[in-house]
Amino acid sequence: MKTIAILYGGKSGEHEVSLRSGASVYLHLDRSLYDPILIAVDHDGIWYFQQDPGFEDDNKTLTLEREEKTIVSVIPGKGLFCEGKKLEIDLVFPVLHGTFGEDGTLQGLLEIAGIPYAGAGVSGSAIGMDKALAKQIWLQSGLPVVPFITVRSGSDFYTGNLFDEAVKKFGFPLFVKPANAGSSVGVTKANSLEELKTSVKNGFRYDTKLLIEPAIEGREIECSVIGNTNPVSFLPGEVISDDFYDYDSKYIHPESVKLSVPADLTENEKNKIKETAEKAFLTAGAEGFARVDFFIEKKTGKVLINEINTLPGFTEISMFSKLCDVSGLSYKNMLSKIIHLAEERHKQREKLIFKKN
Repeated sequence: MKTIAILYGGKSGEHEVSLRSGASVYLHLDRSLYDPILIAVDHDGIWYFQQDPGFEDDNKTLTLEREEKTIVSVIPGKGLFCEGKKLEIDLVFPVLHGTFGEDGTLQGLLEIAGIPYAGAGVSGSAIGMDKALAKQIWLQSGLPVVPFITVRSGSDFYTGNLFDEAVKKFGFPLFVKPANAGSSVGVTKANSLEELKTSVKNGFRYDTKLLIEPAIEGREIECSVIGNTNPVSFLPGEVISDDFYDYDSKYIHPESVKLSVPADLTENEKNKIKETAEKAFLTAGAEGFARVDFFIEKKTGKVLINEINTLPGFTEISMFSKLCDVSGLSYKNMLSKIIHLAEERHKQREKLIFKKN
C-alpha cells in the first residue's frame, strides 16, 4: 500500500476550486492500492497536515483546519515533516490550481525535497502557466495558435501606439488576459478603446505580463491528454455558452454553460484536435496529464490552440475527467494511471547524474 499526499488549497484565486478538486481525488483514489493523506495550503501559503479530513457541500468540498502543531515543513533532500517527524509518503498528488501551484514553483520545491509528484515538472508547469511563452513555443513548432500581442507592465504601452496596433490588427471585441493566471481569473472582454484601457489596467492587478487577443467566433473545444513521452489524447468536448467561459461561468454559475461530451465533430476534426493536442503537450514540456483548449474558427474551420492547463479542474464532473471517462478511462483508473506515470518519471530522474564524477 502506497501513501499518497493530496496537496490542496493554495494562495491563488483558485483556492476554492482546489478544495473541490482535492475532495474528488481523495474520495475516488483506489483504496486497494493507495492510502491517501491530506495536506492543506491556506491563503497565506502555510501547509497544514489534516488529521481529520472534513467535508462540506455533500462531500464535494474539503475543509481546511489550521493548527500550529500540524504545520508541515519541507526540508531539502529530506522530505515533508510535521511535529518534528517525517511524513512517510510515497508521492504527492498536487491539486493546487493557479499561481504557486501549477506554475513550476511548487514543482521546484518538491524536486528539491526529493519527493515524487504527479503532473508536469518544473519547466512544463512554468511554460503551461505562461500563456505568452507557450504560444511562442507552439508558433516556433509550427502549431496554430490564437493570434496575440504581449504587453508588459512598465513598457511603453500607455505612451506608445500599442492600443492602436491591437485595434488595427484585431478589431473589437478583444480579450485581455494575464499571462500567468488560471480559470480565467482577471480576463476581461473589451468592446471599445475605453474598455480596452480599463481592461489592461485591471489585468496588471493580476500579472506583470498580459495578452491581448481577438475574440474568435467559433466553437470552444477542449481535449484531455495523459502520458509522459508518449502522450495519448482523448475524445474532445465542447463548451457551449452565450458569452466567454469566465470564472463565474465555470464555478459560480455553471448552469449558464453547457458541456457537450464528446463534442459533435467530424472524424477529421476529432483527429486534427487530438493530434494537435498531443503535439502541444509535448512541445510545451508537459508530463502526466493536461487539458489543451482550442477554438474552431467559424469562418475558416481552422483549429487554433488557445492554451494548455497542466493542472486543470479535477472534480469528477470537470471537463478533463469527463473526457477521459467518455473515452473509456474511469475516474479511479485515471488517478491510478497518473500516479503510475509520476512514479515512472521519478525513477528515470533518479538515474540521472547531477555532479561530475
